[in-house]
Amino acid sequence: MTCIRLVTGLAPWALLALIPVATHGQTVPGMTGTPAANLEGRPSAAQQSPLQERVDRAKPGSLVEVAAGDYVGDLVLDRPIRLIGKGRPRLVGSGEGSVVRVRADDVTIDGFDIDGRAGGSVDRDAAGIHVAAKRVVIRNCHIVRSLFGIYLREADGATVIDSTVDGNRDLEPGDQGSGVHLWNTQGFTLQGNRIHDSRDGFYLQNSAHGRVTHNVVSDVRYGLHYMYSDNNVFEDNTFERSAAGAALMYSKHLVFRRNRFVHNRGFASVGLLMQGCDDVIAEDNLIDDNARGIFIEGTHRDVFRRNIIANSDVALVIYDSVSQCRFEGNVFVGSLSPLQLVGRRTDTVFDGNYWSDDATADLDGDGVRDEPYRVSNVFDHLRGNLTAADLFAQGLAAEVLARAERTFPVLDPVSVMDARPLMRPPALDDVPRNAPGAEAGGSLWGLVASGASLGGGLAILLMGRRRAACVAVPS
Repeated sequence: MTCIRLVTGLAPWALLALIPVATHGQTVPGMTGTPAANLEGRPSAAQQSPLQERVDRAKPGSLVEVAAGDYVGDLVLDRPIRLIGKGRPRLVGSGEGSVVRVRADDVTIDGFDIDGRAGGSVDRDAAGIHVAAKRVVIRNCHIVRSLFGIYLREADGATVIDSTVDGNRDLEPGDQGSGVHLWNTQGFTLQGNRIHDSRDGFYLQNSAHGRVTHNVVSDVRYGLHYMYSDNNVFEDNTFERSAAGAALMYSKHLVFRRNRFVHNRGFASVGLLMQGCDDVIAEDNLIDDNARGIFIEGTHRDVFRRNIIANSDVALVIYDSVSQCRFEGNVFVGSLSPLQLVGRRTDTVFDGNYWSDDATADLDGDGVRDEPYRVSNVFDHLRGNLTAADLFAQGLAAEVLARAERTFPVLDPVSVMDARPLMRPPALDDVPRNAPGAEAGGSLWGLVASGASLGGGLAILLMGRRRAACVAVPS
């Protein structure tokens, strides 16, 4: 099997840049320090929604119920009200800017279909719902044909729950915004949302102390795109079929639990990428069927435990700028290569992981193989100099060269060892499963079981050979 691997020495930001994004000269929102300078205000009379008059008459704190039907025009919510849809009313924008503009604290929007008509400008952050206020709740809304789905600008305490963003698949990623975009927003909750066909699923910048749970993001550029945002928790999400499941940069104290980073494939694709992210805990995640499983550079003191990393071309890409990171109790199964080490050193600790290609025996039956597992091998050196080595890395010539190198070492590759490799994969009951029939990862658990059976069979075979050898020796 031939696979294209990451170009050695390529920095993570260069890796992401390889994924095509057509900007057509536009400024990419979120990649600069601030969003668009000017907030959209009240639309002109010709562009206003017929609901604007009702909103203007509403007293602060009141309930405004909207019956089913189409309401064409843009709407400004400039007082704390609860705007509740009955029977899925449809808010259709003017095509000139954001459909709903929230400019007052403590607003609730619940139960609407919102159509942005692909109007407005990405440079002006045109969105289905644009929020520049605090403690806003958006629930059970379905947004289509909007450049940004939901934009949260300095919207502390925002909640977005059980909503769907369908991007405009006819546009190039650079001509769209993200499904849910946060800028300088603290203490947020994003729960139970579905996003697809946007530029990025969730984009977070300078946004901390939030919870992102039970969301599904698919068919975007980056499922989670992330900068300068500390102390956030991500649990029970799915990031799939994108150029990158998650691309995280320059952040610290993040927690990832029970997420699925799956089926992210392409020339520069990766399940979970972290650059400059310190003190991260990633546990009980499924990282399956990605071109690269985990990619880390410039990170410190990160801990990866009880994850399943499976069916990738390269399970791990680790730069020598990584320090004091640990991999413990993980299951590595079915990948073509366990590790690509970029550089000449690493202090990354591997301890007590399961490796499906490890055939070492466990003669004392303590559940740990009798010999350390060498995570790196001769091809780590070759890949650092000749990417063509990947063309034969799984063939007979590779095995002959590897045996020769073990016997007469001349290349001096960096040795990366798991001191206590597990004989069998641990149960890992908290790791999420793939959906039935889900692409290449659908057979993951069978593959884990097969790896365990193969390891056990090899151990029995080796034990049998050793016993036979003992019988044959004269006394």
